Formats: sequence, structure tokens, C-alpha cells
Amino acid sequence: MISSTQNPKIKWLRLLQNDARQRRAEQALVIEGVRLAEEALRAGWKATLVIYTEDLGPRGRAVLEGYQAQGAQLELISEAVLRAASDTQTPQGLVAALEWRSLPLNPNPDFIFIPDQIRDPGNLGTMLRSAAAAGANAALLPPETVDPYAPKTLRAGMGAQFHLPIRVQTWDEIAANVGGLKIFLAAAGEGDPHTQIDFRSPLALIVGGEAEGASPEARRLAQACVHIPMPGDSESLNAAVAAGILLFEVVRQRQKPSTKIT
Repeated sequence: MISSTQNPKIKWLRLLQNDARQRRAEQALVIEGVRLAEEALRAGWKATLVIYTEDLGPRGRAVLEGYQAQGAQLELISEAVLRAASDTQTPQGLVAALEWRSLPLNPNPDFIFIPDQIRDPGNLGTMLRSAAAAGANAALLPPETVDPYAPKTLRAGMGAQFHLPIRVQTWDEIAANVGGLKIFLAAAGEGDPHTQIDFRSPLALIVGGEAEGASPEARRLAQACVHIPMPGDSESLNAAVAAGILLFEVVRQRQKPSTKIT
């Protein structure tokens, strides 16, 4: 059992948790808890190191067996060490370092999501979760958007990062990837209401952050604006809520057999 918080493996996990540059350099990320570990295992992501406590339940033990079959190194640790290695205040008995995977992009996309200048990791994770659930082909993350593999982003994403192709790109790279798509920008009070726009054709959807809105680059790339009507006394919606509404308006329209948008 590892009982020292100064153990090199524990220090390495903390470094990956806290440093995005280190995650990129090592092509690795860290997840916590049985739920995320199950989802990563189901999606075929490989673990290099899994630390766990003695009181891990049956679901957690099944996850350990799955990662052990992959060849991951398993380490029993004390509760104190788990707290030191964890990014959460209430650790869930398991922390794992995963090999980062670059999921392939669809060569003929018809639904791309672009979260622009989203700096809150919880918001970004929630957006990615909604995009994955809505069947988006990919999420393209421009500059000034938080790391999609940061610990809090991973927790908020609830496994979305294991299924949704994600790319961190320059605006020039994004423009190349959305060529041929109609590009919509969500902007409060601008353009047509979201229920009056035809989202059935191939498209890319840009949703900007709450504080600053869309970046100048996003506005230059967009071909049309869309807004969500708000009859109540509020200036704006939470960015993740707005993204969810718009993403599932695309789903709603594409599931309707009628040619008329209502």
C-alpha cells in the first residue's frame, strides 16, 4: 500500500491534474471516480496507472479488473493519499491516469459545435456533454477556451470527452474544418429566433462565453446569428444552458418528418 503523499506516482498524478502543459506533453489525463472510470473503460481508453482504496465497492473492483486486463498498473493506497491525489473534496475511491486518444473526425460532418472563449471548466464540460448527447460530429475549441481535459471539465462532461471528437485549434484550422457548412453564431438579440431558423442543413454552431460574448474571429467566421427569445426579466442565459437549447433544437428539427419548421 502507498501511504506517503510524497510517493513519485502520487506526485505525478497531482502534476497531471494541475498542469495542462504537462497533460499535453505526456498525452495523458487524470479521471476520478468509478462512474468516469467505467465510461472511459467502456469507450476503450487505456489507463497506465490506477490508484484505489481498500473500501472500493463491487463496481469499482470490476473497473479495476478491466484496467488490469489492459495492462494498467494498480496501486492500493491509503485514504490520506487518495485525498492528496484527488482534485475533489470528497474522493470516490479511485483515480486513474489515462492515455489521451485523438478520436477521428468525420470527413463529411453535418453538425459541428464550437464553444468560443468558454473559460469556466464546468460550463465547458456541460456543453461537451450536451454536444455529445445531441450527436454533434465534433467540438472544435478555439483559443481562449479552457482545457477540455482539465479535471473539473472532465467531471462536468460525464464521459463526453471519451466519445466526442475534440480538437483545440486556431481559427484558421477551424475555418478549414467547417468549410461547406452554414455557420451560426448564438448572440443575444441578434438574428432570428432559434425556432425560426432551419437547422436541418449541415451546420456549425458557435456559442460564446457569458462575460465577453463571441470573439471577433467568431463573428468574422459566422454567416448568420441566432438568438433564444427571453420574455422574462433577464439579460442573458448561462452559456451551457443556451448551448443545450440550441443543440437540441437542431435535434428536434432533424427528427421532424415535416418540411415546415414550426
